[in-house]
Amino acid sequence: MTYCVAMCLDEGIVCLSDSRTNAGVDHINTFRKMTLFERPGDRVVVLMGAGNLAITQAVVNLLREHAGAQDHESVWSAATMFECARMVGDTVRKVYQRDAGALKEFGIDFNASFILCGQIDSEPPRLFQIYAAGNFIEASEDTPYFQIGESKYGKPIIDRVVRSGTSLDEAAKCALISMDSTIRSNLSVGLPLDLLIYRRDALKVARHLSIDWDSPYFDMIHKQWGASLRRVFAELPDPDWDAWPAGTTEPAPGAGG
Repeated sequence: MTYCVAMCLDEGIVCLSDSRTNAGVDHINTFRKMTLFERPGDRVVVLMGAGNLAITQAVVNLLREHAGAQDHESVWSAATMFECARMVGDTVRKVYQRDAGALKEFGIDFNASFILCGQIDSEPPRLFQIYAAGNFIEASEDTPYFQIGESKYGKPIIDRVVRSGTSLDEAAKCALISMDSTIRSNLSVGLPLDLLIYRRDALKVARHLSIDWDSPYFDMIHKQWGASLRRVFAELPDPDWDAWPAGTTEPAPGAGG
């Protein structure tokens, strides 16, 4: 399992992914989930994948092969991010046609999803989520972020904090808190992390960091976020059962006790 999140904001884009693919008492593997295609002054395209590692790696490797071929449609030749999303979807379908039957014989589902984001030339930054069938949706001003993988633990903080007008620094902080919450609740998500920040119209990456437990900032978030939650929880008043609405304090007829 993995966890990836990307936010497309007025100021630009924030992407964060973990690197854990398999977890157990004595078996933990680490593979990067973020792939960057960057040509400064022209385009920045970021792809993150979750699901079956063999499938996501096959998709990424095909995209890289196409990017390295002079006579093949690729992320370098795409005129828009929509065209890039279509290419990724087509590549997912090619891998499905090749591998889905064999996987099914072994009882393995074709499980893969992707986040694609970036900016090409003068087009605004865009963000897409691409599914295992190769179809995709685009983020909007009302929903400026996407998550893939083990998303449920990190979703509440993003829902409460992130808006289109959120600054890149605040979004990065929120993404890291979201990741810390996920790591705390699910062993299958873990460090190191890839954090990428792209500023609108720069056409080059502003920051691309690898974060591990030796990162002072992430260590601070890990410690202070939990402590702050406990403090706020303790400050909330306990229920005043005497003031509870009438008819809600007695057990229902026949209820066990």
